[in-house]
Amino acid sequence: MKPRAFIFVLLTTLGLHGPTEAQDQLVRVGSVRSTASIATMIAVEKGYFRDVGIKAEVVDLDTSSDSLAVVAQSRLQVVGGGLSAAFFNAVEKNFPVIVASDRVSSPLGHKLLVRTDLKDRIKTIAQLKGRPLASNSRGSITNYEIGKILGTVGLSFRDVDLKFIPFQQVAIAFANKAVDAAFLIPPFAAQIVDQGLGVIVSDPDDFVQPHPMTIAVEFINTDWAAKNDALVKNYFVAYMRGVRDYCQAYHGGRNRAEVIDIAQRTGVERRSEILNNYPWTARNPDGRINAASMLDIQSFFVAEKLSIANMPVEKLITNVYMDHANRVLGPFALSNTSSPLAGCR
Repeated sequence: MKPRAFIFVLLTTLGLHGPTEAQDQLVRVGSVRSTASIATMIAVEKGYFRDVGIKAEVVDLDTSSDSLAVVAQSRLQVVGGGLSAAFFNAVEKNFPVIVASDRVSSPLGHKLLVRTDLKDRIKTIAQLKGRPLASNSRGSITNYEIGKILGTVGLSFRDVDLKFIPFQQVAIAFANKAVDAAFLIPPFAAQIVDQGLGVIVSDPDDFVQPHPMTIAVEFINTDWAAKNDALVKNYFVAYMRGVRDYCQAYHGGRNRAEVIDIAQRTGVERRSEILNNYPWTARNPDGRINAASMLDIQSFFVAEKLSIANMPVEKLITNVYMDHANRVLGPFALSNTSSPLAGCR
């Protein structure tokens, strides 16, 4: 039996829709192009959405800050983006948005760096007090990570001079000595180290509790989901097939070259040196969110007066779609069991 015919029989047996042109239902998906988007593009390029009668239209977003508005208004039905104070505020205001799955989680590969010329003067986190430190934006998840790191030495978020600078511009800020330190995500942290502009002083994965932490997620519009239960379940079955392929490639599986080709061909990441020489973002192959971690993130934003109130976890996360996808797909089994990498397993 041909592979696509087998998939059709399998999905039909499980009560899912098989692929026909007449059945194809449009789902508009938003995402900032990054390695975290590769799983979605795998599901598109390998026909996983088509297998369940879905046409996934992927729309580029300029920044993660765009994500909540477009999904709350149902201009896009599924959006991949970072957790932020704005999400918790949207839930408090009863906007129709909820987290359906993990997108980026521990180990994060995030780093706190200081300029190379200051490495002999800033050797500890406590020595950052009062100094200019770059973060990507106010109310972003990186604010939480910085706050947790500072908290280990009795400092608070307000004890440093935060400068909001996009990740792409931190190298220039370091070169111009505009900031003394910066909090960065892959591949920017590794690139700055490689360029000799900065040195690592801290890794939030060593400090942040509860662990593991999810920093980026798949948001869905709850009004749309309530009216399209079977469609949403089918969407996430297909999406999680892409996630699992990504995780196999993350660990150096046989499909790694294929996944790199998809990333480059679809424009997610065209630079081969980034895909081959720097770590990829980790994620949970079962799409699970650590609820304790999310509640702690929310509490931090409330304490810093960036969010309004602490909301119960059932208003923040739904497990319905990941429970269904994992029942359909079964347990994730890593093919390259000798991989030393943490995450994505």
